Amino acid sequence: MSGSKLLDASKNPNKPEGVATTGADDHPLGLTVHNLPLPGAGADLQARQTGGRWKMLLVFLVCAAPVIASYFMYYVVRPEGRRNFGELIEPQKPLPDQLAQSLSGAAVNLQTLKDQWLLVSVSGGDCDDACARHLYLQRQLLEGMGKEKDRVDWVWLIQDDAKVPEKILPGLKDATVLRLPPSAIANWLAPSQGHQISDHLYLVDPMGNWMMRFPANLDLASAAKAKKDMERLLRASDSWDKAGRDPAHMTPR
Repeated sequence: MSGSKLLDASKNPNKPEGVATTGADDHPLGLTVHNLPLPGAGADLQARQTGGRWKMLLVFLVCAAPVIASYFMYYVVRPEGRRNFGELIEPQKPLPDQLAQSLSGAAVNLQTLKDQWLLVSVSGGDCDDACARHLYLQRQLLEGMGKEKDRVDWVWLIQDDAKVPEKILPGLKDATVLRLPPSAIANWLAPSQGHQISDHLYLVDPMGNWMMRFPANLDLASAAKAKKDMERLLRASDSWDKAGRDPAHMTPR
């Protein structure tokens, strides 16, 4: 055995002859992979993001379901298989962000009328015979709602500066009476073709959307049909619309 071979054997006595050595640090090479992405990591992240979006959409649908269901039942299914008496407004027109004036002179934003169903009439302040008939029908319709009447507000919009007759003021104690410029009212409510805005009663949902117009010149017989429409709407919205407005948003009367 030559001296070089003895030297190699002394360093690694278990190594067969003829196999070259790399020295004292003769170890298998390692490969560090902690800086490389794990297989499938990108797909997992995308899956989590997609799952998060679906969860948000599900939460939204759960919250909106009662409202969607009630309108579906009224507009599509037509409860009790009957056609509605009032004319549905499509698209619905939202309550404007508009200042009005109460009979006491206080400024009132129409937005404060939200959170209740509204049965609305429009006329001049002097309140002619047609106006008086509408005010009477509004009061009778609400009284006919029984325990549900607390879910509906009686609203009279006055479109001029005429003084309200003293003799009708006692009968308005349960009404919300507001003065608005005619242009502001016309930007929200509208009559059917061939009629004036004061010829109708208008129904507004608790979200502030004008959604129904009753036929012109209602009398007691036709008001009974309007009452059935209101009753069906109140039943359809029973799961999400509660009686009474938030006291912090009550309108001066």
